[in-house]
Parts: sequence; C-alpha cells; structure tokens
Amino acid sequence: MGFYQRTKHIFKCILVIPILPCVIYFIPTYVRILIGFIPMDKCQLKSGEMLALDDRVDASLNLLSRYDVSTCTTWKAPIIWEGMFDKDIYDKAHKKKGTSVALTVFAVGRYLDAYLMTFLNSSEHHFMLGLPVTYYVFTDLPEKVPKIKLAPDRNLKVIKVERHFRWQDISMMRMKTVSDFIESDIRHHCTHVFCFDVDQVFTGRFGPEALGNLVALLHAHYYHLPKKLFTYDHNPKSKAYMDAGEGDFYYHAAVFGGSCESVKALTDACYQSIMEDKQNNVEALWHDESHLNKYLWLHKPSRVLSPEYCWDKSISYRKDIRISRLLWAPKYYDVLRTP
Repeated sequence: MGFYQRTKHIFKCILVIPILPCVIYFIPTYVRILIGFIPMDKCQLKSGEMLALDDRVDASLNLLSRYDVSTCTTWKAPIIWEGMFDKDIYDKAHKKKGTSVALTVFAVGRYLDAYLMTFLNSSEHHFMLGLPVTYYVFTDLPEKVPKIKLAPDRNLKVIKVERHFRWQDISMMRMKTVSDFIESDIRHHCTHVFCFDVDQVFTGRFGPEALGNLVALLHAHYYHLPKKLFTYDHNPKSKAYMDAGEGDFYYHAAVFGGSCESVKALTDACYQSIMEDKQNNVEALWHDESHLNKYLWLHKPSRVLSPEYCWDKSISYRKDIRISRLLWAPKYYDVLRTP
C-alpha cells in the first residue's frame, strides 16, 4: 500500500470508524496473531443432520470435528472448515445432480494486466474441478483478456463493460451487471453463481462443498473479533445502515454466491440500495460490501465459508487455518487505483 493510500485509510479511520478496529488494522503482526486466540462461539448442534439442510449431502458434515472454531450459525447453517467434510461425497453428489457453476469476475483498467491471468490459471487448477464451469469476465478491454487452456466442460465468456472513473463505482456497479447477466444468460446454463474479486489467487481446493442456496464468506480480519468491532455502516442516512446491536458476522464481498435466483435477489437489492444512496448523496462506508452485509443480516445465508476460502497472509499464522484455498494477491492500490 502506497503512502498516499495508507494515509487516506488512517484519516478515514480517525474520522468515521471506531478507533479499535483501525488500531487492529495497523498493529504489528504479533498482535494479529494474539487476536487469533479470541475464541469463537461454538456450534451447539451435535450432527449435520440437525442443520437446516441447504442440501441433503450436508447431513454428512461432521460438526464436531473442529473443536477450535464455530461450525454452524445460530440459524443452523453450516460454516465450512477443513476437516468437516468428505470431498468425495460432495464431488459425487454434485456430479450426479448435474451441478454447473458460473464464475463472474471484473477485470477493469490496470487490474486486468495485474491479476487476471493468474486468477484464471489458478482457478483451472482448484475451482470446482470435475464440474462444468463458465467464466464470465467483465472488462473494458476485451482484446487484452489472456488466452488460457481450459479443461473439458469449462468455457470463458468475455463481456465488455464501461470503465467508471472511480474504483468505488466499479465495485458497486458490478451488482447490476451480475444481475443483468444472470437474467439474460447465466440462469439458462448454470445452476449456481460465484462472484469473485480478481485480485486473488486460488491455492487449494475450492470445491462443491462451498455450493449452496446463498453463500457468504467470513472476513479474514474479523472472524475472531466481537460483533461490536465490526465495521458495518453506522450512518443512518445510508441504506446500508446497521445499528450497534445488529448483524451476525462481518462478511467479505470478495467472494459470494449461491443459486442463480438467490444471487440475483442479492445483487438486485444491493444495487437498489446503492442507487438510493446516490440519489441522497450518500456513499456507504465500505461501498458494496456494506450493502452486502446489510442484506445478509436481513436474509441469512444458507451456507457460510470460513476464511480458508479467502485468506490474507499478512495476518500471519493462525492455528485454525489449516489450508488456504484462496489468497489475497498483493495490493498495489497506489498504482492500480490512479486514473
């Protein structure tokens, strides 16, 4: 992170975010390690059969296999961790059902050159192997999308989109674009949709155990912290506003997904809230992520992914992260987010 961007974050923290989360963001590595010792609430269910089953195969989940983390939510949705599931059971079940997955990713401006090839190549090695997958790459530079070798039953579609001047607008407007393409294309070919940020790299299995009706991801920097430290939007003027006592987890907008119907409902709702904010000259604290968190508090996800599914190595060692399935790539914001 460049000096300008880091200074901007510091002032944003001082002005609009409670002090303690900002301190956590800038603290030394050894303190971040200590945060990992804050215990998570433990699942009160004894068996996967007691879950509000998102899929019949979820009854096979071993909720007691991970004593160190929470393996279910209070509304009986599973939180997926390494050691809880038999990958062969999930692979066979989804092949038998004929599951197919759309992966949407935006690579606009300099993000295309910096990240897209690595993202796509790594996904070919780790994402939903054995299932039909269609990549939907949204970009302002279709001619620069790299050609990669795809496995059988895997396809790539390139869609030209407008490049917005501000990266915040690119991030927020993806909600409408994803919704439109679910309606016009994706729902006719795929059973599920996953939406990813491009500045990431797959490093381990990201398989059908992650599929569900509405799927959210625990943010790597917040999953051990108490709810009162989550950086929800606390501006009453914003449609993303959440009161101090509201919320369940802090979810990361870098990864979300689900059935075509559920993802369309989420993206439609977030887009509508974003546009209402714009009409009122308001912008949510963390842009589309703030709206996503508000939606997922009101509409509980049927499946939650652990931070294994999007880990930040800068946090350093955490005993409960046994495998990294997707990693944050280095962030060059001072270069990539300049006009």
